Amino acid sequence: MDLSMNVEYLVFHLGNEQAAKLVAEAGFDHVDYSLMNMTDPLCVYNSPNYLQEAERAGKIFRDYGVPVSQTHAPFRFKDYNDPIIFKDFIHPAIVRSIEASAALGASIAVVHPLHYMTYAGHEEEIFELNMKFYRSLIPVCKANGVKVAVENMFQRDDRRGHIIHDTCSRAEEFIRYVDTLDSEYVVACLDVGHVGLPVQEDEAWDFVYKLGHDRLKALHIHDNDYKNDQHGLPYTGRIDWDQVTKALGQIDYTGDFTYELSMTNMIGQMDPALYPSALRYIHDIGRALVKKTDEYRVKHE
Repeated sequence: MDLSMNVEYLVFHLGNEQAAKLVAEAGFDHVDYSLMNMTDPLCVYNSPNYLQEAERAGKIFRDYGVPVSQTHAPFRFKDYNDPIIFKDFIHPAIVRSIEASAALGASIAVVHPLHYMTYAGHEEEIFELNMKFYRSLIPVCKANGVKVAVENMFQRDDRRGHIIHDTCSRAEEFIRYVDTLDSEYVVACLDVGHVGLPVQEDEAWDFVYKLGHDRLKALHIHDNDYKNDQHGLPYTGRIDWDQVTKALGQIDYTGDFTYELSMTNMIGQMDPALYPSALRYIHDIGRALVKKTDEYRVKHE
């Protein structure tokens, strides 16, 4: 299993080439490339030359030996519920992000379900909305050879301040989404950190077992305290990583072990001269978890 690093922070602050150089020297195999800035109409990936820009960025990472294997489509749009804005800007931007993912060299693009409304009491309405949404993306995925990955979400109760259930936050609903879409171009991306935020009995490893080998093809790896979406390094929170790696090994998970860390929190106040050391430390923890997963895979066989 390969180890992949999210590079959004490094690309934003240092540019593609320096980000690629740092991640390669730290020892990673692949990168997760963020397209979340496409919420800005002026983002380069919203320009007429977006495919050329994506091809240029993808080549930089390939040349350094850390090709892009996964991307994240934009999701922090305003006015999701405005049908004109959704039709004229939001949906086309998500389509372009899939096309840009192919140009970058990625095989998977993580696309959040539409979940901008109150979830409780509207589960079926949101389900139907998302079936229509993801089905509209399948022809784009097929044309570009990119799989779209559905991710498990959460919401925060504004009145009480705590985290509550949202789209695909329960394993059974997550499975229903993927199975109903029933396409080789739709897979699951399990955000390990999101699982424990809404109160429920299932843990991240339960989701791994329930999703299984055929559905689970991508990961967002990070840790937290089960209270906030902290996107911390594994072992800095309360997630049981031995159970996570055991589950991944036993279902014979074959995708990348992909970090989705808050690099702003981790290195945002750090002298850039220390970035290589920090990235090697992040790499070494990830590589140890990859090794544990592969050991469980062998034991299970």
